[in-house]
Amino acid sequence: MRHLFLTLLGASFITMSTAATSDTGSTLLLETTKGQVEIKLLPDLAPNHVARITELANDGFYDGIIFHRVIPGFMAQTGDPDGTGMGGSGQKLDAEFTDYAYKEGTVGMARSMNPNSGDSQFFICFEGCGHLTGQYTVWGQVERGMENVYNIAQGEPPASPDQIVSARVVD
Repeated sequence: MRHLFLTLLGASFITMSTAATSDTGSTLLLETTKGQVEIKLLPDLAPNHVARITELANDGFYDGIIFHRVIPGFMAQTGDPDGTGMGGSGQKLDAEFTDYAYKEGTVGMARSMNPNSGDSQFFICFEGCGHLTGQYTVWGQVERGMENVYNIAQGEPPASPDQIVSARVVD
């Protein structure tokens, strides 16, 4: 009986430890020319996308990249090193679609018509974008700094585009 109790106790600690590591509570900190934006990463929804964003951010990939497509009342898009909306890191991701509803501050992975073409480009919704739910991978949610997202220069591309000064993932 004592052995069974210790086994169950040990298993519960392992379970708690695993649960804690699956949701790290990590945040993507974007320093933009309009101010800081804090994005809570959602690895429970899109583990492969969160891993890729984390890798790219911590490698400095996003540093200096412009917001190349900003549509009022819809979203701000970035993540293309060429600034044309056609570039990326060169590493495609398979879609991780969920029923997480797109709302103000939801961050999703941009893609082409091919659902499995997400790469490095992402967008931040200005308001509810329910029509995107289940069509684009959600990997984050803005927690702070949405006012800075609203102030990003508009256009496709903007005449004087704002940019990501630096992007890093912190716990």
